[in-house]
Amino acid sequence: MREQSVLIDQPSTLVTRLLINRPAKLNAIDFDVRDQLTCHLQRILNDRSTRSLVIGGVGGVFSAGGDVPSMHGLDEARARERMQHIHGLCRMLAGARFPVVSAMEGIAAGAVVGLALLGDHIVGGPGTRALFPFLRLGLVPDWGQILTLPPRVGIVNARRIFTSGAAIEGEEALRIGLIDELVPDAEVMDAAVRKASELARLPQDAFSRMKKRLNSVSGSLAEELAREESDQTVCLLSDDFEEGYAAFREKRKPDFVRRGGVL
Repeated sequence: MREQSVLIDQPSTLVTRLLINRPAKLNAIDFDVRDQLTCHLQRILNDRSTRSLVIGGVGGVFSAGGDVPSMHGLDEARARERMQHIHGLCRMLAGARFPVVSAMEGIAAGAVVGLALLGDHIVGGPGTRALFPFLRLGLVPDWGQILTLPPRVGIVNARRIFTSGAAIEGEEALRIGLIDELVPDAEVMDAAVRKASELARLPQDAFSRMKKRLNSVSGSLAEELAREESDQTVCLLSDDFEEGYAAFREKRKPDFVRRGGVL
C-alpha cells in the first residue's frame, strides 16, 4: 500500500487541508509528496464544496524543503522531468479558483516557501524559520520564487535573501512582507484554518478573476482596462452581484456561499 505522504481532511466547513506527512524527514518534499499533492489538488479543483485550501505539514513543521538526496545523480532528461513535475503542481496551485492559505509552522525551506508564495495568504509564528538554501547547493531558486518573492519583499530584500542563506524568522518575515500574519507558534495552524474559512466566503468567481490578473500583470494600462472590462461585465451580470446588491440595500452581510448553492 502506498504511504500517505500527504494527508487530506476538512478542518472546517468549505475548507480542505493538505498536510505534508514525512515527519522522519521533517516533511521534505520528494516525488511522492509532489505527486500526491498534485493528485489531491486535481480532485479538489473539481470539488465545488471546497472554497478554500490550507497547506501545512505534520508535527509543527511545514517542510525542510526539497528532498536533496533525490535530486542528486540525475541525467538531463530526468532533471527536466523533475522540473516539469514541479511546474505542473506550481501552475495548478497558482491557478486555483479558491484562496490558498499556508500554515508556515517551524522550518520552511526552499521548495515549500515557493509553494506558499504561489498561494494567497501565509501565517507564521515567532518560531518560523524560512530558509532559501539554493545558491549554497549550487542551484537557482525554483518553484517560481524569482518571480513570486520580489513582489512581496522588494527586489533588494529578495536579492539579499537569496544570496545570504540566512534564516528569515517570524517577526522579520512579517516586517518585510514574506508572511501576512504572525500569531503565537502554537496557534499557526488554527489561524490558517480561520483565515481560510473567512476567505471561503468571498465571491468565488470575482476572487478567481482578481487572482488571475494579479498573477499575470498587464503590460499596459490599455491591456489592463480591456481585461477589467471583460471581468467586470461578467461580474455585473452574475448571481453574486445580485446577492451583493441585495445585501447592500438590506444593510446586511452578503452570503455568497448559499447563493452559490454550496450549503
